[in-house]
Amino acid sequence: MATPAASVNPAYDPKTDPARKPKRSKDPGWKYGYWADLGNRDEVTCTLCGTMVHGGIKRLKQHLAGGFGDSKICSETTTEIRVEMTNYLEKHKRQRPMYLDDEEEQVEENGEADVVVVEASAPVNEVESQASKVMPSSGTAAKKRRAAYSFKAVAVSKGKEKPKGNKTILEMLRKSPEEIVDGRRKGSYQPPIQSSTKTKEQHHYVDMQWALFFYECGIPFNAAASRQFQVAVEATAQFGSGYKPPSPYQFGEPLLKDAVKLTSTMREDHERAWKHFGCTLMSDGWTDRRGRHLINFLVNSPEGTFFLESVDASSEAHDAYMLADLLEKRIEEIGKEKVVQVITDNGANYKAAGKHLMERIPSLFWSPCAAHCLDLMLEDIGGLKEFKKPIARARRVTTFIYRHGRILSAMREKTGGSDLVRPAATRFATAFLTLKSLHKHRDSLKSLFVSEAWTGNKLAKTKAGEDVHDIVLSTEFWNKVEDCLRASAPLLIVLRVVDGDEKPAMPEVAALMNQAKDRIKQSFAIPTKKTLLKKIIDIIEKRWVKQMDHPLYGAALYLNPGKLHPLIRDDDDATVGQLRGCFLEVLGRMVEDRDTQDKIDAQSLDYEALRGEAFSNIRAKQNLEKMSPLDWWASYGGRAIDLQRFARRIVSLCASSSGCERNWSTFEFVSTISPAQFLFSFSMLTILFMSSPLFRSTPKKEIGYCIRG
Repeated sequence: MATPAASVNPAYDPKTDPARKPKRSKDPGWKYGYWADLGNRDEVTCTLCGTMVHGGIKRLKQHLAGGFGDSKICSETTTEIRVEMTNYLEKHKRQRPMYLDDEEEQVEENGEADVVVVEASAPVNEVESQASKVMPSSGTAAKKRRAAYSFKAVAVSKGKEKPKGNKTILEMLRKSPEEIVDGRRKGSYQPPIQSSTKTKEQHHYVDMQWALFFYECGIPFNAAASRQFQVAVEATAQFGSGYKPPSPYQFGEPLLKDAVKLTSTMREDHERAWKHFGCTLMSDGWTDRRGRHLINFLVNSPEGTFFLESVDASSEAHDAYMLADLLEKRIEEIGKEKVVQVITDNGANYKAAGKHLMERIPSLFWSPCAAHCLDLMLEDIGGLKEFKKPIARARRVTTFIYRHGRILSAMREKTGGSDLVRPAATRFATAFLTLKSLHKHRDSLKSLFVSEAWTGNKLAKTKAGEDVHDIVLSTEFWNKVEDCLRASAPLLIVLRVVDGDEKPAMPEVAALMNQAKDRIKQSFAIPTKKTLLKKIIDIIEKRWVKQMDHPLYGAALYLNPGKLHPLIRDDDDATVGQLRGCFLEVLGRMVEDRDTQDKIDAQSLDYEALRGEAFSNIRAKQNLEKMSPLDWWASYGGRAIDLQRFARRIVSLCASSSGCERNWSTFEFVSTISPAQFLFSFSMLTILFMSSPLFRSTPKKEIGYCIRG
């Protein structure tokens, strides 16, 4: 855009025009740059070489300093200018913390959340073969380590049924297929001499036969990561030459019946855990493609998550009384004394049903799903006008890249094979995790859109291509992305724990939410962000107080020694008193006998003061924050037996019904079959539950289930 001075004075030089630079700016970059077009201040022209730089004055300083992969170095710069620009860029890095808690990197290093300085570029992950691994449901690092699920033959592992026949001494000393596979997966397995003597050609021949089998039968490649597949291969190898595989009839009849017996044995293990620890009944409804409303029921305990039943409720009115009746029937089947809480989604009908249940069963608690509550928080935060635009622009970038194969291939070269879009527990979490992934790979993306792979592509000259190019090279866009991450990343950490399966979430949720709010406040602790911070905190408080103000969370936090005693040491009497009030409220509801209540109350005072036979133990004090709450009570609560029994029923609880949601696709398959196909479908459902990454709702134990038709 020409200025009047340019039209009047032919000798006018825009490089020296003060109007083409910001007033009173002390940024040294403006000594070597100016706005060629006053209508577009995102483009700065270098006075040394004449190059127009997109992305503002910071990009011009990078252009002058050199060494930035997404910015071409100025051909006329000098050593003095490069040093000046580099020092200024280093000195003025923004130091506001952003708590990303990148599980892929941090678990490998130290397992803790780091404070990430936003200007630092994150390391690129190593290329991983997507065909050889199973992606977990909610993306947690521990689930990735368990990407192939363990379907252990319970009867065999417990010694109830062992292969009969005469064995040589070598066979008796040899490890079982399960032990060998488990050792191999842990990295502690040493191959036998026989295997080491085989040539590469022999090994390749066997590999090729398996590959041909997979190709011919259309088996998904990630099935090779299944533990049960590896056990079957090892068992076949140990049997030796001449093994005849089962016939289709054997798979469909006798072997299937044996598999059904195994699941019955699994239920016995779960029922013992329900009696010992108590359990959570989880329920969630969904509508399949045929328009039927199905309700899933699962039971969670430290033993794992057990699929109980799926009910077709299409013909029923989905009001509070109908839902309460369905839930009460399942509670009676499990045992009222075993069910501590019922978790459903946060819908008004389920909330009313929970109140009816608590009136009918005085010792029971209804709890809303914490994952659903966090999802609603993320939805509300993503709806703020400050975040709507960057989220939409990020979606435009990822959509454009993934729609064009050549650009996608070039992007993967720049990111070392990593993708931008990542699955998550909820769709709003997916949006924010995609922002996180974009931020992690922003240098690679910037480098892509100034590379020959982009400039030589005809897409670079299209309107959509120019828009995406401008977005990726816009400093304003990345600043907004960072603010989105500052607001969402601490909540995503909580969501990962709530939706994860590594440990019971109930004793952690309240403390994690407080920590998340503190981190968000630290990340927006500058005057210009006060208004935005207030909006974010108001959303969190409104959702949390409205839906999750529940005494069980306070009682669980009170019985979490690693969280309670730091509060006591800090003399936070108000918080401790509030938590003790929640504890006493839960105690009064769950324990009817007055004498037992008095014993637990007295023992809780010893626990709070770390005195008495049980809690004055030096190791109990040393391990307050080192052990999980469940393990700590099992180790040191034995001399306060009444409190120990009560505590383990609280600290072993989950806080989310996400396990129900992970089962929809398989339930849709099994709910469309005829009675004649049921037995076969039961075996298929068994295999799917034990091997599919969509059903990672049990961390260490086998999943059992009982389907009623």
